[in-house]
This record gives sequence, structure tokens and C-alpha cells, in this order.
Amino acid sequence: MPKGESHLALVRRARRINRELAEVYPYAHPELDFRNPFELLVATVLSAQTTDLRVNQTTPALFAAYPTPEDMAAANPEEMEELIRPTGFFRAKTRSLLGLSAALRDDFGGEVPGRLEDLVKLPGVGRKTANVVLGNAFGVPGITVDTHFGRLVRRWKWTDEEDPVKVEAVIADIFPKSEWTMLSHRVIFHGRRICHSRKPACGACPIAPLCPSYGEGETDPEKARKLLKYEMGGYPGQRLSPPPDFPGKPAPALGAV
Repeated sequence: MPKGESHLALVRRARRINRELAEVYPYAHPELDFRNPFELLVATVLSAQTTDLRVNQTTPALFAAYPTPEDMAAANPEEMEELIRPTGFFRAKTRSLLGLSAALRDDFGGEVPGRLEDLVKLPGVGRKTANVVLGNAFGVPGITVDTHFGRLVRRWKWTDEEDPVKVEAVIADIFPKSEWTMLSHRVIFHGRRICHSRKPACGACPIAPLCPSYGEGETDPEKARKLLKYEMGGYPGQRLSPPPDFPGKPAPALGAV
């Protein structure tokens, strides 16, 4: 927290930032395309070390070939590797997908479990992935501490913790459980669109007055506007099939010009 700020003042400031972000991003949502818990689980595993856009461009062919855990568990590894190659680390990801699909088939009747303690036992599934699936496929509140979330909560001085599990615990103490999933979406949206890692668009940021790190990035409004990404900058989003209320353009399919 900023010097001289009490814990109560920090909580009030953090909750106000969340309310402001809710007005800026009323349409915030998971940026992975999925139609059921299994698809979201697979897409989230694939999203490691790549963009959600690249995952969304890759999963249509993957799910056409292997629509169920049973189908995926029986896949030929080399054929799966070719399908998911665009997401990078495709050999390790193939091992994870084959392993988690077999576990779903053998231990959970072919269904994705709706409990954190079960999900984290699946190959390739950590706490972050489990929270994404719980929050967005099952409606169970969860905080998703990805690189964007961690970066922003440290910029906002909500915590100086680096470890994702510790970050999650601190943020869980600041916000009511009912806010956890949507808070995660809003913060990640903001990190992708405005509060970038190397050059945040401070001069175009709607929560600049609440930010103790204002000035780390471009403060000139005109120059800052040119740094905005996705729908904020007039560009397509990451989903090929965005929700109906998404104000931006759908992303292009793989290989589309």
C-alpha cells in the first residue's frame, strides 16, 4: 500500500477502482472461446505462454477432432501436436491434454469436476487454470492471478507480493467473494487494453486519479490513445465468437487475412 495509507483506506480505494472498471468494461468476459467446461479447461491449458487469440484460432479444429474427453484421451499424440502447434510448447501441452482427458474419463466419468481440489490434480492444471474453469464454467467465485492481474495489483499498490497464491490470498481479503470472478475479468481486460506492461497508456486511463503509479507510462492523451488495444483502439478482440454484448469486432480465424 502507498506510504501512510491505512488498510481500510486501501480497501476503499481498491473497491472504488473495481467499481470504475465495472463501468468501463460492463462487457468483461473470459477471452477464450468455449461451449462447455471441457472446452474451457482445454483452452486454458493451451493458453500458457501464448495469446488467447492464438488459442481461439486453434481450438475449432481441435474440438472438431476430439469433442469429448474420451475422444481426446484416445488421440494419436503426433496428430494432436500438429493441431495445437500454433500455441507453442505443443509437445508438453499434448502430454497434459492426453493426461487430463484420460483422468476425466477414468476418474470423473468423462465430466469436468466442479471442485478446486479435484481440478488441480489433473495433469497440466494449476490453481490459475482451476479458478478460470470454476468461475466461468461453474459460477464458483475465483480469482485468476495471471501476469496482467499480478502486474496491475502491484501497480495499484494493493499488494507487493509476487507469488500468485499469496496475491490471490491478499486480494480475496479485500473483496467479497461475489466479486472475485468479475474483478479478475475487469483487471485482465484493463491490463490488455490500457495498462500495458512496457508502456501503459496513462493519459487515456479512466482510473488515473486513483492510481499511485500514474506517470509510469505515456501521459499525453493523444499519444496515450494510440497505445490502446483491442476494441478500445478500434481493433478486433481475441475471441472469434465473442459474447453478444461485446462492442468490438470478432477476431479473424487462423490464416484469415
